[in-house]
Amino acid sequence: MAARHSFGAAATDPELIAELRDRLTEVCIKCSERCLYQSAKWAAELLDSLPEQEDSHDGDSQMLNADAPQSSYRTFSTSYDDPIEASLEAREAPKYLLAKTYFDTKEYDRCAAVFISPAIPAGGLAIFDTAKSRQAASSVKTAGKAKADDAPVSPYPRLSQKSLFLALYAKYLSGEKRKEEETEMVLGPADGGQTVNRELPTLARGLEGYFRHRDAEQSSQNRSQGWLEFLYGIVLARSKQEAAAQNWLVRSVRLQPYLWGAWEELAALLSTVDDLHAQLASNLLPNNIMTIIYQTHAAVDLFSTNDASQTFSSLQTLLSIFPTSTFLLTQMALCHYHSKDFDTSSAIFADILTTHPYRLDALDHYSNILYVMEDRPRLSFLVHLATSVDKFRPETCVVVGNYYSICSQHEKAVMYFRRALTLDRSFLSAWTLMGHEYIELKNTHAAIESYRRAVDVNRKDYRAWYGLGQAYEVLDMGFYALFYYQRAAGLRPYDPKMWQAVGSCYTKMGRDDQAIKALKRALVAGTYFETADNSPQQSFAASIGTSGPKAKKRPTGRKLLDPETLHSIAALKGVKKAEKSLRKRAKKEARKADIAAERRRHRDATAGASYNDEGAEVADDATDVISSPSEGDSESEDEEDMQQQAGAIPNNSQEGGDGFGTGTTPTTSKARLWLARYAFRKGDLDRAERLAEELCADGFEVEEAKSLVRMTRGQREVEEGAL
Repeated sequence: MAARHSFGAAATDPELIAELRDRLTEVCIKCSERCLYQSAKWAAELLDSLPEQEDSHDGDSQMLNADAPQSSYRTFSTSYDDPIEASLEAREAPKYLLAKTYFDTKEYDRCAAVFISPAIPAGGLAIFDTAKSRQAASSVKTAGKAKADDAPVSPYPRLSQKSLFLALYAKYLSGEKRKEEETEMVLGPADGGQTVNRELPTLARGLEGYFRHRDAEQSSQNRSQGWLEFLYGIVLARSKQEAAAQNWLVRSVRLQPYLWGAWEELAALLSTVDDLHAQLASNLLPNNIMTIIYQTHAAVDLFSTNDASQTFSSLQTLLSIFPTSTFLLTQMALCHYHSKDFDTSSAIFADILTTHPYRLDALDHYSNILYVMEDRPRLSFLVHLATSVDKFRPETCVVVGNYYSICSQHEKAVMYFRRALTLDRSFLSAWTLMGHEYIELKNTHAAIESYRRAVDVNRKDYRAWYGLGQAYEVLDMGFYALFYYQRAAGLRPYDPKMWQAVGSCYTKMGRDDQAIKALKRALVAGTYFETADNSPQQSFAASIGTSGPKAKKRPTGRKLLDPETLHSIAALKGVKKAEKSLRKRAKKEARKADIAAERRRHRDATAGASYNDEGAEVADDATDVISSPSEGDSESEDEEDMQQQAGAIPNNSQEGGDGFGTGTTPTTSKARLWLARYAFRKGDLDRAERLAEELCADGFEVEEAKSLVRMTRGQREVEEGAL
């Protein structure tokens, strides 16, 4: 890992900048030739963010000098390092240009048919086997010939890797297009996951035969370029063969390190942060700057906050090399967003939007931030800007849907989220947000289906798992809700909201021990620490209510415990210990009854005493046990423990001090009322009166507080009169 992070020291190294410029230029051209437009756009934006190359020569004269072109802009489209591929590409140039024009006009089947005959299905091996047998019958059957016939045969014609990739990729997109057409409307009858890409099996068989044939040739001049490995990895991933897909994608990035599409697919196959760490520790990934970019992107995609310091450090290192990269700035903003630092994230997005007003990428996340901050004016401005650029982008539809949601027009919000999904079924934000809107509309079953589709798109989205838990909790299906809450807590172990939900489920199920443990986890996760440098990695565990534009800065080195969680733990412990006390009393009653029964039997045997009198005596003894517990009973100890638990809540009603705390809330007032009553029962009248008077000033539990003040003063007068 040390070698991979050595780029920070050489951020301004001219040789490194020149190498990055060459590699990014090359991959941008090659991705464009293979119609991988998103990867080409990513590489071009990263290339443009590199520092400008200083040149002592006159720029105009050098631009006009055709004999001395800049090295970073030379033509990379031909495979100069592979003579066989170069000759094949030159021979196929007219057909390639024709196929690419078909692809650009979205005629995917015609594009594939240029290189692969429609009569020969992609992956069909029968016609090649027939040709092979015909050739074998017409030739002399020697031992060497028989051995050659046993060798694997390529299922495709002899094509360059560039042309073959374009044809097979067009075939894959043709299957995806038919899948979307068969699915029809969002959440409709056919939108249940039954429709699949019918081209996947033939593509998988064909590519498997192609790679087997190529490996059997063992020719040093027939080197792979990594593009077909990338396509095979996509096909396997869509076929739910994730382990095999990961292996082929790793092979792709080793052969073509700057192919961003392969890195994105590799990140999508990760389930947890542990999978990412295991992948990085395996040393299978290339040892270059792309691994650092992949690591930061995967950490953000996994909503990881436990490695926030390392992620921020890596992003700072990368931004020193690509200072104006919109991709890296967006990753920085998303990292702050997942850490609940909405102000910083919003400021970064605003700067990106100011510099690139026509850029709509990741604008849905910006709208989510403005929604959480309840910044309706800026969200309205974002709606006007996005719709003026492109009304039919999924990001624009999500932005508009968020605006209608903040205006409490949930039906219109659902309409725009459905429109976003019509444009792109794999758009994660729209599925999750539409589930939230269905919850607001009390359509729980539609919300569950939306959340399930969000999980199908990205199983790492803790918001969808949490939404499923909420939906099943509304339906009073506690075990289902607990399962989904636990999944969400596993993905976000440092988010107190997840553990509070788990504790709430355990409480409703009567499992108080597990509920107390979960709520204690919420307390630990919600602890807020802030150092003098206000480093972002130390604010990721800020509890609910400590982030946003109105959040107050906490004093250095102090910690805040959530009062509601503390009150819930105290209440659960009180119930649990009350039940324990009752069980102890029941045991005493049983022992007392056994002793009385033994005495009754003894009296029956000796003096023939009456059962009725003895039964009345037993009842009187049991009543005495219940009404007047012994001094050694655990009730007083339980109350002291509850007092310590509730006493952890700071007294925030006073204006003096450093202002640390949450302020007066109904929960803190309930806890203070409990403490006041406890002090009154223990005879501490001064403390009881002081707490009750504070409650009168808080505005919560006022009537109970006034009653307690009167009782306290009356008790004091009685005691003074007795003296």
